[in-house]
Amino acid sequence: MKFEIVTIFPDFFRGPLDYGIVRRAREAGLIEIGIHQLRAFTQDRHRTVDDRPFGGGEGMVLKPEPIFECLESLNVSPREKRLHAAESVILLSPQGEMFTQGLAQQLMGYERIVLICGRYEGVDERVSEFLADREVSVGDVVLSGGELGAALIVDVMTRLIPGALGNAASSQQESFTTGDSAPRDRAQGEPPSSTCASGGLLDYPHYTRPADFDGMKVPDVLVNGNHDEIRRWRRRKALEKTLRNRPDLLLAAELSKEDRQLLAEIEAESAAP
Repeated sequence: MKFEIVTIFPDFFRGPLDYGIVRRAREAGLIEIGIHQLRAFTQDRHRTVDDRPFGGGEGMVLKPEPIFECLESLNVSPREKRLHAAESVILLSPQGEMFTQGLAQQLMGYERIVLICGRYEGVDERVSEFLADREVSVGDVVLSGGELGAALIVDVMTRLIPGALGNAASSQQESFTTGDSAPRDRAQGEPPSSTCASGGLLDYPHYTRPADFDGMKVPDVLVNGNHDEIRRWRRRKALEKTLRNRPDLLLAAELSKEDRQLLAEIEAESAAP
């Protein structure tokens, strides 16, 4: 997979993309990352990429010409042909659809992703209307620019590439993992006995040595060797944490009959005086 990042701050990416899993994936040839300086596609001596918006208003807006010319230099296919070319152009914007694990999994069907990093008060609307396939936001916050969001998207998607993680199962048991990526017992349609797939929930708690740290002990169930009890405990804790911190996720989560029983127990205990 190749990522093309269009930005006015290419040096920003020297840090986020040079460490950990992303660096190893680049070295292994699993991903390629091209960083493109938007100012290189301007025509004036000041290398101007922004201008005041028509109609007035505060701040400056990124001009369309440099962005269109940059993508033309990358030989990006016309929008109506991109699906067949396995390409997608994404504009990072606070007005975009939310970037989620599910969207990341959908985007894995492309071979090349172009990420346009917005800046200032926004980007000329013609970029969204005629050039980008979609606008994407990384949260209900306003950042100084799309660079942090682009780095986040690259990191999330790299983790989904086969071979990028030392243990492929790691990505299947993390928060928000849904759908076919969640491992299940083929005979029963249930999660494995010793761990449990996220199924769209937040992750369960993790503990490591020492078993007793300054009087703070690891739950007994995790050291008793009963894998079914461990699985049930982990699933209950994942449900508890999701209900407490992100109850909205339960609306779309893959809940089994056992999950619903556990939720009923949790809610009954919470309601008890």
